[in-house]
Amino acid sequence: MESVITTDITELPLLSRGKVRDIYEAGPDSLLIVTTDRISAFDVIMDDPIPHKGVVLNQITLFWMDMFKDLVENHLLATDVRDFPKVLAPHASMLEGRSVLVRRAKPLAIECIVRGYITGSGWKDYLKSGSVCGHALPKGLRESDKLEKPLFTPSTKAELGAHDENISVEEAMRITGPLLANTAQELALGIYSKARDYAEKRGIIIADTKFEFGTVQNGGQEKLILIDEVLTPDSSRFWPMSDYAPGRGQQSFDKQFLRDWLEEIKFDKRPPAPKIPQSIIDQTRAKYLEAFRLLTGRELAV
Repeated sequence: MESVITTDITELPLLSRGKVRDIYEAGPDSLLIVTTDRISAFDVIMDDPIPHKGVVLNQITLFWMDMFKDLVENHLLATDVRDFPKVLAPHASMLEGRSVLVRRAKPLAIECIVRGYITGSGWKDYLKSGSVCGHALPKGLRESDKLEKPLFTPSTKAELGAHDENISVEEAMRITGPLLANTAQELALGIYSKARDYAEKRGIIIADTKFEFGTVQNGGQEKLILIDEVLTPDSSRFWPMSDYAPGRGQQSFDKQFLRDWLEEIKFDKRPPAPKIPQSIIDQTRAKYLEAFRLLTGRELAV
C-alpha cells in the first residue's frame, strides 16, 4: 500500500483539497472523500507525509460511526471501493481503505469541540480568565486535570491556513441558530461521553475532540448528521492511561507528538514547513497505528 500525498482523479470534479482530505463530486447528492497521508500542525500542511496515516484515520472514523449509528445518523453511503461508481475502478488500489462515498450535507458553520480534560488552548484560556468558552471553572485546576463534566466549547471555522477561535455557546447559537447549536451540543456531548467510557477500557484517555456535523433536508426541515472524521488522532487528543499524571503535558497517540517536535525546533507556525526527520515520521506513524490497535482490537494491514 503506497503513501498518498495528493490525488488526481480526473474522472470526477475536484471540489476541495483540504489539509488532509481531497473531496470530489461523485453525483448530484454524493461526494467521494479521500483521506490522504498529509499531516498538518498549527494549520500548516507539512511537505512530508506520514505513510498510511489516511487509512488509519478513515478506518477509525468508520469504527466510531458504526458504534454511534443508533445515536446519530451519519453521511456514509459506501465504504467498499467495489461499491463505488465504476469510473473509479482505475483508482481502486489507491482508494482502498482510505476513501468513502458519502451523502452531501451542508457543514455546520462552527467547530463542535468537547473537552473532558483541561489542556491545550482551553488550559491557556483558563490561566488567563478562569474559564473556557464562557464556562467558569473551579479555581486551582492543574494542567491535564479531568473536568467534573465534559464541556461543549465551540469555535469558529477558519479558512484553510487561518486559525479557529474559541467562542461561547451563545455565540455559536447566534451563528447557527439556537436549534442547530443546541442539537449539536447534545449530540457532541453524548457521543464524547460514550466514546470516552469505551476508550478508557482500552487504555486510552480521550482528552478532547472535535466533531463535524452537517445539515440535510428531512421533510422540509434541516436535520443534523455526523460527517467528516470522528474521534481520530487528528481531531482528538488521545493519552495513554498508563502514563497519565495531571500537572503537566501528557504523552499522546496523536499528532501532538509532531507539534511538540515543531515547538522544540522553534517553528514559527507559518509556511514553509520544515523537513520532518525520518525518525519523527516513523514515531508519528507508530503512534497512529497503535491508537488504531488499542481502540479497535485489530492490527491494520498496511
